[in-house]
Amino acid sequence: MENLINGLHHITALASDAQRNVDFYVGILGLKMVKKTVNFDAPDVYHLYYGDETGSPGSIVTFFPYAGLVRGRKGGGQLTYSAFSIATASLSFWMDRLVHFGIPYAGPYRRFNETYLRFEDYDGMGVELVANDIDKRPGWNNGKIPTEYSIRGAYTVSLNEYKIDKTVSLLTDVMQHHLVAEENGIYRFEAGVGGPGSYVDVLESPKDIRALQGAGSVHHVAFATDSDETQLEIREKLLSGSYNPTEVLDRNYFHSIYYREPGGILFEIATNPPGFSVDESVSELGTSLKLPEWYEPRREKIEAELPVIVAESK
Repeated sequence: MENLINGLHHITALASDAQRNVDFYVGILGLKMVKKTVNFDAPDVYHLYYGDETGSPGSIVTFFPYAGLVRGRKGGGQLTYSAFSIATASLSFWMDRLVHFGIPYAGPYRRFNETYLRFEDYDGMGVELVANDIDKRPGWNNGKIPTEYSIRGAYTVSLNEYKIDKTVSLLTDVMQHHLVAEENGIYRFEAGVGGPGSYVDVLESPKDIRALQGAGSVHHVAFATDSDETQLEIREKLLSGSYNPTEVLDRNYFHSIYYREPGGILFEIATNPPGFSVDESVSELGTSLKLPEWYEPRREKIEAELPVIVAESK
């Protein structure tokens, strides 16, 4: 059977301050600013993309920074933790680095025979670093963090659900994931060829407080597919299952469909092509503000309203 879904494509969350968001993900975590653009539906707000050197699918985390946005609340019906992959040998490096920048962390913990750290960004978004030796994706050398210690990309995401049966049915029957592990009420599924970047962890937590969206909340999680054709195949499967996906939307760097999983979390299917180098060379990624063509006539006004941000590694 053809793999219609390869794994994770990107994670998109909300923030309250653009510069502080850049300072955390570029400055502290050492990700590359891959694309600086705007929310296509609200051009007075940035859409910031961070990832590896080329912005490869599975390495990307993105943010809509709404100035002064009230902090959200973790809870049921939400993606609560986004985990990134690091090498086992880098664990102590990251513990020291978080302490150096005053970022409180918990752990190391153990889960599924892996070791991880847990902490929050400046807005309270849940972040994990999972130490492992099976992720062969190259790290990015930002000039401050040794390549061998750098973040490889996404590892897994944690979905907190009041009931998991219908979510599991969507993942396994429609989205081609299969169960690979279960431990302490956490069910791990993987897609495609498996491994880091293909996992989804589902936790049934019926007594959790209901999540509230705000700064630090994940807006949606996107899954990767190879082409427009495979995306349409998945869309047909979703329609047949009454999941009501949107029409295909052009996001310039990928094409997208969106739908809600049964627990209420927003899912996206995003195409791997065309990628982030369609309007900038790899060496120039993230260095200038890129706008969709319909906003170009308003560039001067948009640039004047957006805050100036500086992306520097620390």
